Amino acid sequence: MGTSQNSDGPGKGVPMVPPWTPPLPPIPPPPVSPQPPEPPALPEDHPDDGPPNQDNGPPDEGDEGDEVVRDPKTVSEAPAPIAPPGRFGGARRGLGDYARNGDRGNLRKSLREYVRHGYGGAKTTTARFGGTASIAGAFSSTLEMVADGTNQTGPGTLDPALRSGRSASEVMDALVEAVRPVDGTQDAEAERASIRGSLSDVLVRYPDADLLNLSAEQRAFAIERFTAMDVFHRYELDLGKTVQEKASSATVAVRRLKEIKDYIKECVSASFRKIAASDVRLTTGRISQVVTQALQDTFEVFEGYVE
Repeated sequence: MGTSQNSDGPGKGVPMVPPWTPPLPPIPPPPVSPQPPEPPALPEDHPDDGPPNQDNGPPDEGDEGDEVVRDPKTVSEAPAPIAPPGRFGGARRGLGDYARNGDRGNLRKSLREYVRHGYGGAKTTTARFGGTASIAGAFSSTLEMVADGTNQTGPGTLDPALRSGRSASEVMDALVEAVRPVDGTQDAEAERASIRGSLSDVLVRYPDADLLNLSAEQRAFAIERFTAMDVFHRYELDLGKTVQEKASSATVAVRRLKEIKDYIKECVSASFRKIAASDVRLTTGRISQVVTQALQDTFEVFEGYVE
């Protein structure tokens, strides 16, 4: 199972975030820090006090206690930006140079341009990966239900015979079908490849793992790897043809794509570690939110790469 590498990627004049992309869940707020003690109040008859409530003008924007109410429609229903001509030009140039010489600086340039101009910045790039966050939640739920023995009926049900000596490959195929059935879209193709790739990585990291009974730690690793794989597969779908055209041979092209995948894994893993360090945990019920945060952090890093 793989993704197409022959696409020229989306062109100009189309929404950067396709209308079928699931909306992003809210990003979990950071842990609340203890509030500093309030300063003591001034005496009621302090000689320097002016008359109370003398200023009847509008409150300053930063006054404490002010509450700014925004119409949610202005945020959630804002139309996606339209792609300009040559949106991936800079990303292709950097990637072409990387395909030829393997200089990681050229890869970083490509990733920067991919986020900045290919998708209009980290925020819009994250929105484009709404499907990744959504599928991550379904993937985590399926793995947990299978491990708990509660995935018995309804959509996504696994064949009980899978527990009777089936190969790891057969189990992976069944999990892919349960989490992300085929629907004919490139997004589905990429997400299915990402699920399978993440499960393969679980078996590399945890050779004795039972895919039908993964521990919480193993499930968290699967979600992290799925997220990284999906970023790579979207990048590959948009720009992979450049690697094939600019590498000196087919063998070099395959090696470059593996290097890109490994680099993206490193970056996404760093984002997940950053989130874990802030005490936001990859727990049931907030998988999609944490994945959204990891995606946004990753794309902000890409966008911030310097010349």
